[in-house]
Amino acid sequence: MRSAITALAFLLLAGCVSTEQAASPPPPDPQTQMAPLALRIAVLVEEQRLKLDPSAKALAIDPELTKIAEMRARDMAKKNYLAHAAPNGDTSASLLMADDAKWQGLLGENLAAQHYVKESGVDADAFAARFLDEWMKSQPHRDNLAYPAYDRTGVGAAVNGDTVYVAQLFASDMGLKPLADADPSSTVTSYSTPAAAARRDPPVRLRGAQGGGP
Repeated sequence: MRSAITALAFLLLAGCVSTEQAASPPPPDPQTQMAPLALRIAVLVEEQRLKLDPSAKALAIDPELTKIAEMRARDMAKKNYLAHAAPNGDTSASLLMADDAKWQGLLGENLAAQHYVKESGVDADAFAARFLDEWMKSQPHRDNLAYPAYDRTGVGAAVNGDTVYVAQLFASDMGLKPLADADPSSTVTSYSTPAAAARRDPPVRLRGAQGGGP
C-alpha cells in the first residue's frame, strides 16, 4: 500500500509540472516596451531613409530632440489626442525653443497612434514596422523622414489605455550658427514640406521653422 501511495503522488506532481510548462506567459507590460519601440522606430526610419536617398545625411540620436519627442508622446497619451498642437497650444517647436533659448533651424515632426490588444501586448518590432509603413503611405510624412538635410532625430513613445502614441522629430540647423544670445522669441513659421522651407529666399533664419507633415 505504501508504494502505491508514493506512485500516485508522483503522477499527480508530474501532471502539475506539465500543465505549468504548457501555459503561455503573459505579454510584457506595454510600459516596458516604449523605450525599445522608440529605438526600433529610429533604426527602421534610418534604414528606409537611406534606401530612398543614399546621399541623405545620417540621423544622429539627439538627446534634446528625444526629450521633446517623449514629452509630446506622453502628453498625447495622457490627454488622448493626435495633433501637432496640444490642447494648451504647445508644439514641439515651442517646447524646444523654451528648453533651449539658442536653438534655431528647421524642425520636422511625424506623429502616429496605434491600438493594441491587452492579450497580445506591444511587440516593439512589429509596432515599429507598422508605424513606418503608415508614414510611408503618407506623402508629407514620407517627405519628412526622407528629407536629406536632416541630421538629427529623437523619438518618443507612450501608452495609455489601449493606444500607443509616438512622435519622431527631425532637425537641421540649415547651416546657421547657434544664436549668440538667448532669444526670447517663440516665432514658428510652418511650411508644407521641409523642402519648401529650404527654398525660401532669403534662407530661413527663424527660431523654430517647422517643416510639414499632418
